[in-house]
Amino acid sequence: MRGARHAGILDIGKTNVKVAVVDLQSDREVGVLTCPNVVLPGPPYPHFDTAAHWDFICDALGQLNETHPIDALSVTAHGASGVLLTTSGDLAALVIDYEFAGPDDLAAEYEALRPGFAETGSPRLGMGLNVGAQLYWQFRSDPGLLERTDVFLTYPQYWAFRLTGVKANEVSSLGCHTDLWDPHENRYSTLVGKLGLSGKMARLRPANDCLGTLEPYVSKRTGLQPRTPVYCGIHDSNASLLPHLLKRDAPFSVVSTGTWVIAFSIGGHRVKLDPGRDTLMNVNAFGDPVPSARFMGGREFEIIMKARKHAFAKRDADTVIDRQIMLFPAVEPRSGPFQGRQARWNIEESGLSDGERFVAVSYYLALVTAEMLTMIGADGPIIVEGPFAQNDCFLAMLQAACGRRVEVQGAAATGTAIGAAMLISGAHSERGAPAHQAKAYTFCEPSLKTYAEAWGDLVRKA
Repeated sequence: MRGARHAGILDIGKTNVKVAVVDLQSDREVGVLTCPNVVLPGPPYPHFDTAAHWDFICDALGQLNETHPIDALSVTAHGASGVLLTTSGDLAALVIDYEFAGPDDLAAEYEALRPGFAETGSPRLGMGLNVGAQLYWQFRSDPGLLERTDVFLTYPQYWAFRLTGVKANEVSSLGCHTDLWDPHENRYSTLVGKLGLSGKMARLRPANDCLGTLEPYVSKRTGLQPRTPVYCGIHDSNASLLPHLLKRDAPFSVVSTGTWVIAFSIGGHRVKLDPGRDTLMNVNAFGDPVPSARFMGGREFEIIMKARKHAFAKRDADTVIDRQIMLFPAVEPRSGPFQGRQARWNIEESGLSDGERFVAVSYYLALVTAEMLTMIGADGPIIVEGPFAQNDCFLAMLQAACGRRVEVQGAAATGTAIGAAMLISGAHSERGAPAHQAKAYTFCEPSLKTYAEAWGDLVRKA
């Protein structure tokens, strides 16, 4: 959008809901407000509190707009969610929390229905991590739901609909292990018809399409100008990937960190993806298939660290290396390359200091990430996004394990909000532009490589 200065970004994460203002001239966040994404227990099942999200979003937009007048809006949101709407635009069903295990009760039936990995590039996952499994369970549990449903929307586009009244779907969210998309043929999968949703899928729109302007009541409530344009939006990890697709030459890989750690391989080696190890074929903002893998690294970090200090001293790292203190997968066994395994320490966990625990779990997370990068054929520099980009232990071990350059992109060029803002700025069409400057992480002690090799040997023998 020519002339726009400030982009308002709705960033709906699994852990937090964020509204940010991005300065489009400097690619920097200049204002941010957040609230926890609290899951309501039900009835009828655990679900996202979309009403509370909407109140927060409107209030945050109004507050941020007073300091940084917002010229345009875009949306990014987590995957593994979709929305069913009635003809009046209301929810036909509450938006199910994808960590609800109810769909597992119908796993055998759904397995017989869903397309194979060769068609969708989507591995079979537990709980509601396949949106198709959510939908199958919901339709079976509520026989009148399909008849009430007028349209299915991907999750970022639901929030764009709340802003504009325009219904749309977008490929980066459809390609996020939903089972609903065929990334090789760039079309809906055969599951859509089997679920009875043919004719009920919203129109496909590119991520950078301007869907329209604000609904009058939204403009009045937020104080934003009535003609503020709203862009279609994008899956959150693909938002993090987008700046690098625009600014870098292949090969390279991106590791997007948060509740989920997702690894993307761009221009890497050709490999056969293993759906049993949580590899998948994501779809980027341009509609291109991207070999990927993921695990719940942020969740695992929280489980291990709990309320302990997220800090360490050099002596903590020395102790972990000297004593070969190791954590083995999987802390969250329902996903990732080591799903089904149970986490264990090779020492008595209670004897660890907070600093030693921080170092050891950071090394563990880096080594699982390195395993994922190998599985998807990654090559070239590794760019780390999100919270783990601030973790020196994670970065050092990742470089030691992979033997390739690790980069931490500067704050001016990274993150889901920045990627979503690029949909507005017009950079979406500027492939091949000069790369943003990144900080290279080059420190690598030989002892870290020895530790990584020992960890790998023990994991393979388990």
